[in-house]
Amino acid sequence: MLTRIDLQHFKCFERLRLPVAPLTLLTGLNASGKSSVFQAFALLNQTVSENEWSKNLILNGDIVKMGMIPDVVNEISGRNELGISLEYDNDLYSWVFEGDRNDMSMKVLSVHINQDLYEPEHLRFLLPHDQIDKSSIPDVLRRLTYITAERSAPQDIYVLEDDNNTITVGPKGENTVSVLYWGRNKSVIDKLAIQDVSTYLFHQVEKRMQRFFPGFELDLQQIQRTNSAILGLRTSRETDFHRPTHTGFGLTHCLPIVVAALSAEPGDIVLIENPEAHLHPAGQALMGQFLAEVAHAGIQVLVETHSDHILNGVRRAIRTGTGLTADQVVIHFFRPRAEGTAQVISPTLDSSGNIDHWPEGFFDQFDKDMNYFAGWSD
Repeated sequence: MLTRIDLQHFKCFERLRLPVAPLTLLTGLNASGKSSVFQAFALLNQTVSENEWSKNLILNGDIVKMGMIPDVVNEISGRNELGISLEYDNDLYSWVFEGDRNDMSMKVLSVHINQDLYEPEHLRFLLPHDQIDKSSIPDVLRRLTYITAERSAPQDIYVLEDDNNTITVGPKGENTVSVLYWGRNKSVIDKLAIQDVSTYLFHQVEKRMQRFFPGFELDLQQIQRTNSAILGLRTSRETDFHRPTHTGFGLTHCLPIVVAALSAEPGDIVLIENPEAHLHPAGQALMGQFLAEVAHAGIQVLVETHSDHILNGVRRAIRTGTGLTADQVVIHFFRPRAEGTAQVISPTLDSSGNIDHWPEGFFDQFDKDMNYFAGWSD
């Protein structure tokens, strides 16, 4: 399991040492670095996925487009270098990358595995050849799912991508229909399978979506003699199936998350930005509980969220005492960099779902507004 990510001279961070857990919540103010953490993961994922023999960190690809060196290197302290480290299964993998200011990729300057330094002449999946068979980190990075806040718009017709090249739902959820179609008859892992329905992915996704949208049903049909499919959605048997363009955005924004989680395997890592998007507050709380259940099943989940309902859904899942425990959750609150203050504060949870302290700006706007209406503050 991934237990830590370290960033050096990456975007807004001079140095960041960030513990992660089976379920990690990144919260905080806008433009404080939350997305930057996810982008570091995405760059590693992109590099091992798009060119396994690359000696460069690929800044611009199908997963993320980061621009040029000045866009990713901390402008105050970084000059032309940045570092990314991952602690995984008690091993520390560290990379230092460098490049000229006008470059759109960065050369691998050095690779450390624990205390051992390796020169970058012979790399595969960003590791020395003789280390590939000793580590699962290349496969973990290749299978990593990154779902951005900017999801694909609903379509009338979906292109079915090659099953061999479609490992995840894609950063915008653009491959959701392909993953669902090709994996429709594959069984969901036991810990995530709802018991009163077939364990096949298609039926599990449909049943799971019904918890967010009562009456939800799916219809997925390949268009004859084409590599395309039509997706039908409905939330009542009294109506026909509708094209996604004629349904609420909540359905099509939630579907990639559910498909990604239920198609994952234990040990996989899933990163989700704003899982609350287009969901009613009750649905957001259910999403928090669902993500806690996914993490409890052995799939590592990192979430960036502005929703106190997501947080409270996680807290409720812990309080039940039937799944994820408090020590399996890490919360990080990000603040813009300022002299003399920590960029990241990490409140902790207890077994009842209580949070030990609430920093200024940490999901406190409701209380501030109520105090204002009560006349207790300006």
